[in-house]
Amino acid sequence: MAGIKSSPKTAVKKLSAKKPAAARKVAASQHGDLAPERIAAILKGLDEAYPDVECALTHNSPWELLVATILSAQCTDVRVNMVTPELFRRFPTPAAMAKATLPELEELIRTTGFFHNKAKSIEGAASKVVQEFGGKVPQTLAELITIPGAARKTANVVLGVCFGKAEGVVVDTHVFRIAHRLGLAKGDTAQKVEQELMAILPQSRWINFSHQIIYHGRQVCDARKPKCDKCNLEQLCNSEDKTWKS
Repeated sequence: MAGIKSSPKTAVKKLSAKKPAAARKVAASQHGDLAPERIAAILKGLDEAYPDVECALTHNSPWELLVATILSAQCTDVRVNMVTPELFRRFPTPAAMAKATLPELEELIRTTGFFHNKAKSIEGAASKVVQEFGGKVPQTLAELITIPGAARKTANVVLGVCFGKAEGVVVDTHVFRIAHRLGLAKGDTAQKVEQELMAILPQSRWINFSHQIIYHGRQVCDARKPKCDKCNLEQLCNSEDKTWKS
């Protein structure tokens, strides 16, 4: 989720075969999962692997990112990026989209799945932005979550990417999964995991952390079969479903 650009090419760097003593000691200690030095090592590894990561949803304005994020629910960013160019060509502003009919919107977003509900959400979002926020996407979490289809995750995406405001941590399926694998969170809901991450991560890292973990989840830490032999966090990971150990 894309400074005003689409996702960049990122290269995952594998650590050397020789395991540093400090990393070995930290990884071996189950009680050290939340130790500041371990968290710092994880953040350093993410910076090395994904130094220039950006939002993967293509957009040119806060409004476009808001709509794209709503459409991304239960759908890949790749698919959303295939749909939004024509959607925004037809209805380029909140005012224009507010006047669209549901059948028109549904036809344009059909391939993103759950298109009936998503069409209602983006039409409702457009009306809300026009009527209550003067046609501009608001810049506070409290206001954003009042917009149809914009729950806390969507609000955090827009605030972080478009306005550089870290009011929370975006927790999608990748962040949820990898936070558990790395022992950074134990919560059984996205909101609980977000609160846990906010408590242990520097606020200055909340925005980039989510982007980096999302790319890591797509490229390396797959849900079914993680590519642990290509993971530069492997030495810091104690997950029971690791497929390879150094």
